[in-house]
Amino acid sequence: MKRINLWSGPRNISTAMMYSFAQRMDTTVFDEPLYAHYLANSTAVEYHPGASEVLATQENDGTKVVQMMMGQHNTPIVFFKQMAHHLIELDWSFMDDCVNVILTRNPREMLPSYNQQVEKPSLYDVGYPAQIKVLEYLESKNLPVIVLESKEVLLNPPKVLSELCKKIDIPFDKNMLKWEAGARPEDGSWAEYWYKSVHRSTGFAPYKAKTAPFPEALESLLEEAMPLYDRVAAFAIKA
Repeated sequence: MKRINLWSGPRNISTAMMYSFAQRMDTTVFDEPLYAHYLANSTAVEYHPGASEVLATQENDGTKVVQMMMGQHNTPIVFFKQMAHHLIELDWSFMDDCVNVILTRNPREMLPSYNQQVEKPSLYDVGYPAQIKVLEYLESKNLPVIVLESKEVLLNPPKVLSELCKKIDIPFDKNMLKWEAGARPEDGSWAEYWYKSVHRSTGFAPYKAKTAPFPEALESLLEEAMPLYDRVAAFAIKA
């Protein structure tokens, strides 16, 4: 069985990636199984929208979640959409037996979007330090470093997804390029706050650069995040 972790940051195309993999007949998908564990072990529970419902509807014990992930499933491929910063208070050794893909996004585009949902985000909230930790863990274990950058995916979904499948050692399935609009049964309880755009989509939307001025209040956070993003994005599959 091939277990794929997509270690994303927030306000990325991670849900679209989950919907993409859900189109494969050989794959089961899970939406952020470690979210409640993260909320139960961090101050994010105080300001994440819908946090109480996440805690009520998901397993709060990350060790039990990992046991589920590493257990038996009904398909030969299992895809776990994850947030890299959810990896707290956990033994990371399960990652050694998974395919780990880092999904990143330029903070100049991501930070204004995230700020609309969570005011005054910290560097920790937006996930770039956590992605560096995942990268360093993979390197320390001599595990493959596979990175997707959201802009590159949107510029050429067939090419980038084909290359991703090659790196994962699974056949590319053209069904991954489109899906029906609307919610999926796998969506977490937080979908009403975060998934409005992807629910209107039927595939990967063409890349559009942001034209609005970058918020001055986020400039210092951008300065912190950019070198971390650059380090991870250097590994990204190109369009």
